[in-house]
Amino acid sequence: MFPIIPERNQLVVQMLMNRFGEGIERHEVLKDMLCITVSKEVIHDVLLFLRDEKEMQFNFLTTLCGMHYPDREQLGVVYHLHSFVNNHRIRIKTSTDIKNPIFATATTIWPAANWMEREAYDFYGILFEGHPNLVRILNMDDMTDFPMRKEFPLEDQTREDKDDSMFGR
Repeated sequence: MFPIIPERNQLVVQMLMNRFGEGIERHEVLKDMLCITVSKEVIHDVLLFLRDEKEMQFNFLTTLCGMHYPDREQLGVVYHLHSFVNNHRIRIKTSTDIKNPIFATATTIWPAANWMEREAYDFYGILFEGHPNLVRILNMDDMTDFPMRKEFPLEDQTREDKDDSMFGR
């Protein structure tokens, strides 16, 4: 695990707040990692800034994944970034209404985002505007649902052949 770097976290937050103001919705440290929630409208600019700014240099996209918030009817994207120069990691989150799940692609910033965005599309239905080849990669092409969304019960509620008392229910 990487050491906590409070000064570096403060610098990142301050620079982002100065540059993007209201576009930075929230920041907190969770499990020793700085987590910044960003509005959908500025996500691409924030990622570009974090990569290109001399003091930031978050030059490695560790992972990108989708999220589903069924209680808020929202879909989101999480980006984990790493700065090799500063040995610092951060998490950037953004979300949008489930009826219009379109985000700007990060493939123009980190080409490695290609497959990660395709996976987020395949499992959550998140669309990445400007993506070079946004097609399903793991599910069947003719599939119409998105299996990682929390829209369906985990079990068949009509089953009568199971004994829930065995599972503490």
